[in-house]
Amino acid sequence: MLRPSHPGAKESVVNANSLTQALFSQLQQGQGLQQVSRQLGLEPQQASSVISAAVPLLLGALGTNASQPQGAQSLLNALQKDHLGGGGAGGLDIGGILGAVLGGGGSGATNGAGILGHMFGGQTSQAAQLLGQKTGLDSGRSGQLMAILAPIVMSFLAQRFAQQGNANELSQALGAETPASASGGIGGLLNAFDQDGDGTFGASDVLGMLFKR
Repeated sequence: MLRPSHPGAKESVVNANSLTQALFSQLQQGQGLQQVSRQLGLEPQQASSVISAAVPLLLGALGTNASQPQGAQSLLNALQKDHLGGGGAGGLDIGGILGAVLGGGGSGATNGAGILGHMFGGQTSQAAQLLGQKTGLDSGRSGQLMAILAPIVMSFLAQRFAQQGNANELSQALGAETPASASGGIGGLLNAFDQDGDGTFGASDVLGMLFKR
């Protein structure tokens, strides 16, 4: 069972897969899932399935970036500067973020393609194709889904970590989303993405999946 997140709660930071589980749970609530499924032309059950694959892929990519020198601090700076506005009085406002993303508001905080470029270092199209291979979704809709989810992922992380301003906790939490500490279920999917066996998801894993055919 997930416990509610509190400003000093360490269990939500170190528990393997807690970020993936918590965000996926929030995406299932309210109208978020229905909005995404309608935008992609999918049944809600299929949309839920592909979201369950995309969320750990995005968090795993961020975890890899945060493990690099100064990576966690750079990510924290971006969360503090651009993404704290994604929360309402009750926490993460998924409906509001989706409205801005799907409505083409133009803010950097909701520019999914731009965020993905930072996450995957220019390998966004390959990551979308990889996600499509794992879910049966065509690469166009896989990329669209990733662009929809990327601002939500960033706002979710901002709500949890930006106000505290602790880059080490952010790095530790994202590190728990990488294949090295994951097992079964969503963790099994992350391990499938980790083609080179180095315990992280990176560009070499994307290329490994693409050319292992």
